[in-house]
Amino acid sequence: MEIISIKPLLAILVSMVASLLIILSDKKPNLREFWSVIAGIIKFSIVISMAPAILHGDAIVLKISEIIPGFVELKLKVDAFGMFFATTASLLWILNTLYSIGYMRSLREHSQTRYFACFAIALSATMGICFAGNLITLYLFYEILTVSTYLLVVHEESVEAFFAGWKYFVYLLGASVMQLSAIVLTYVYTGTTDFSYGGVFGNIKPEIAILLLIFFIAGYTKAAVMPFHSWLPTAMIAPTPVSALLHAVAVVKAGVFSILRGVFFIIGYQNLSADISVLFAYFVSITIIVASLFALSQDNLKLRLAYSTVSQLSYIILGALLLTPSGMIGGIFHIASHAFGKITLFFCAGSIYVSSGLKNISEMSGIGRKMPITMISFAIATLTMIGLPPGAGFISKWYLALGTIEMHQIPLLIVLLVSSILNAGYFLPVVYKAFFEDNPKISGISESSPFVYIPLLITSIASVAIFFYPDYFLSLAKLTLGV
Repeated sequence: MEIISIKPLLAILVSMVASLLIILSDKKPNLREFWSVIAGIIKFSIVISMAPAILHGDAIVLKISEIIPGFVELKLKVDAFGMFFATTASLLWILNTLYSIGYMRSLREHSQTRYFACFAIALSATMGICFAGNLITLYLFYEILTVSTYLLVVHEESVEAFFAGWKYFVYLLGASVMQLSAIVLTYVYTGTTDFSYGGVFGNIKPEIAILLLIFFIAGYTKAAVMPFHSWLPTAMIAPTPVSALLHAVAVVKAGVFSILRGVFFIIGYQNLSADISVLFAYFVSITIIVASLFALSQDNLKLRLAYSTVSQLSYIILGALLLTPSGMIGGIFHIASHAFGKITLFFCAGSIYVSSGLKNISEMSGIGRKMPITMISFAIATLTMIGLPPGAGFISKWYLALGTIEMHQIPLLIVLLVSSILNAGYFLPVVYKAFFEDNPKISGISESSPFVYIPLLITSIASVAIFFYPDYFLSLAKLTLGV
């Protein structure tokens, strides 16, 4: 049943209104940050208030405007898949906001009003992506997200930051051509751009399916599939809370979410042949392995985390392409498990930098004894990334592994196993160095502000909690697929 409600629009607008209040509170930092926190709490409350109806199997819809009748229609629709992403993003925004307060104040960063305002706009755009009812609405909010996060990427205002921002803008806006091509192709063949369970094509021609998959993967470049990935490591010049936003809360998740929207609700996974899906599955598997190898060679902690994200995002796309219930559930579930694990890791990297000024792993010997909360949280998040219990990543990787077996693709199972070994290879040495090596040069270092270490502690605990209580996210994943 479809329920007409203004709630999805309110979830989008609350942080947009907050951005204006933040700007108006420029000279009052406490009030400015109050608006950020309260907007996050209100947004999450609105989102979670819609969950009972969605878990019951209903959908919440709202038509905003019909610009060109039958073609350009701005429409919101809350379904299980959108609720999955919206719950994750809105909850983590609250914690990222608290973390940002501690981080930005501790480092006395400039332009904090612009920073918090752009953050709020980015979360409005993210909610719009979650609740988009068609490709047109998705495209609009996707581009708003690109513009608002550009200002966050160039926050440092250095030559390197502006280069990173230019690269970010060129990659992401350049890919818009592919998104528009997907919209036009879909409309020409089906007469609609609306998202629909099972897709909108009926019996799709193989060549059209291949073309659409190319448009979706290349168009939603935020997913950072190789060779469209290099903007992501370059963007690590941004402040650490921005990196956390890019990797866990909004940007790259918006990319993989949009690709899965296309596969599940435009093409229809039932309409993809095994030959087509396997071909693309092997393509994204290259990213899983190669990005992990790049991560192994990085001494800068944020760069290591960035290449890890490039690899982990392709797990999500791989799951969708497996076309088996277990594989697709694993791909969807990894959106949440990776988000909680990766935001913890970036929070930890920022905490280390705030307290010690250290960026390189080779300099972090013994830091675990000086910053135990930070590094124990880092160790817990590492389990999620590797796929070991009690990290939430174990559940998503378990389902992905089952999916490869159900599809009779043992080489893809080997890819998952090898990549997990590589994950251990570039994460566990950081933990070992922090707790089991000595470095007399780091004396005088301690945990940073509670605004910094409490959010990372919460996200690490949440990652474990999802392992023990996965039912909410698993239910939404299964409802997404109708299984």
